Amino acid sequence: MRPPILRRLLRRVASATACGLLAVLGAHPAPAVAAPTAAGLQQVTGFGSNPGNLQMFAYTPDGVPAGAPLVVALHGCTQSANAYYTNSGWTKYADLWGFDVVFPQTTSANNALSCFGWFDPADSTRGRGEAASVVQMVEYAKQTYGSDGRRVFVTGLSAGGGMTADLLAAYPDVFAGGSVASGLPAQCATSQAAASGCQTGPQKLTPAQWGDKVRGSHPGWTGPWPRVAIWQGTSDYTVYPANATALRDQWTDVWGIGQTPSRTESLPGNTTRSVYDDASGRPAVETFSVSGMGHGLPVSPGSGAEQCGSTAAYFLDTICSAYHTGVFWGLDRTAPGGGTGLPAPAGLKVTGVTASSASLTWSAVTGAASYTVYRDGAKVATTASTSFTDTGLTAGTAYRYSVTAADPSGTAGAGSSVVTATTTGGAAPAACFTATNYAHVTAGRAHVSGGHAYANGSNQDMGLYNVFVTHTLRESPAGHFVIADSGCQTGSS
Repeated sequence: MRPPILRRLLRRVASATACGLLAVLGAHPAPAVAAPTAAGLQQVTGFGSNPGNLQMFAYTPDGVPAGAPLVVALHGCTQSANAYYTNSGWTKYADLWGFDVVFPQTTSANNALSCFGWFDPADSTRGRGEAASVVQMVEYAKQTYGSDGRRVFVTGLSAGGGMTADLLAAYPDVFAGGSVASGLPAQCATSQAAASGCQTGPQKLTPAQWGDKVRGSHPGWTGPWPRVAIWQGTSDYTVYPANATALRDQWTDVWGIGQTPSRTESLPGNTTRSVYDDASGRPAVETFSVSGMGHGLPVSPGSGAEQCGSTAAYFLDTICSAYHTGVFWGLDRTAPGGGTGLPAPAGLKVTGVTASSASLTWSAVTGAASYTVYRDGAKVATTASTSFTDTGLTAGTAYRYSVTAADPSGTAGAGSSVVTATTTGGAAPAACFTATNYAHVTAGRAHVSGGHAYANGSNQDMGLYNVFVTHTLRESPAGHFVIADSGCQTGSS
């Protein structure tokens, strides 16, 4: 790895525009960079006035050009930037897909348990405290690493997840997307005394009321809004699953879309993904419910394309959340060189599926010598043709595909839009159950939190846990229930 100051300087020069080299070299004096705390992780000082008294650490892989995306990753309580760097899995995809990662760190000087102040308006609102310090780190990265200001993303665990939601609400003009893991909805609490109440069961607000907390965080902003992933374990008794429901309600309302998923699918690690598309059919909000997981960040140690991270306190071996979050944000289509050469192939579509295959076609790109096909972010084939059939797939499973074109030198262009192909067979027909909330919980179709019943899998709020409220639940896939009161053929109850 080149010395950090030299690498950053070269990248700033590469991204210089008409302002000229003198402006690049002289406008911002080089900040101090301390010795690495771990291989590749560097502390940066002098990134701004730092009103929130945070520390900045960064991982900047070699070979990442100016104009690459930036991910900001916030640790949980009792953790550090180094722990998140070591265990979360984000550095694997920074190397593979080509982006920089900033790891903010708070300390016991700010909070006795080293928690980010998601519950304190002095730290969690626009222009103030820790939130403002994080945004100063983003500005530093844009100026020093040449990060693309249109592709800045933020993710965090627990208190870091709560701060992530607050940052997305306060700075929708800074962050294109976010990922909240075992976290809280934006502005759930505005005092430390109220924080524990949010953790065990946030206020029973309507989606519009939750959405208003976002809209009120940056008055006058009308969009575009960040695209938000929500990760939650169903057995989390530190930050209860009701928070994932509130987060889903909050961000689907902000996007102006309903709380019924456009589709659901099963993923590894007993995980159910629910996708909420915007008006154009593109995913705006995704929830990932990990059955049986407690409080922590999902990781999946191993060398596979969809495996990442390592297990430690609050890093739980279930599924690689960094991979699926990165695919949701589109980071898998921004590998070094992506977007700087040929245009994205247009017209990608699914032309046929079987129980074990999916066939694709797309339009030719002028100057292309080959095309690379990606399945769920992982490269599966390179072909000179404008069609491809992917084989060896699992029946009844949804797969997401994208394609890039490469010129004769092998330089890849921009990634196409993503299409979803669902193989036939495999999936059992949906089952419907009509019963009282008490009976649903007793039968294992729902669980109780804060006196309310919540559907397993979707975590939809079913109302009070009693024998007087009745709902119809639709099960698909197995173990994932959604409220279907308005239309579902009833099975046994």
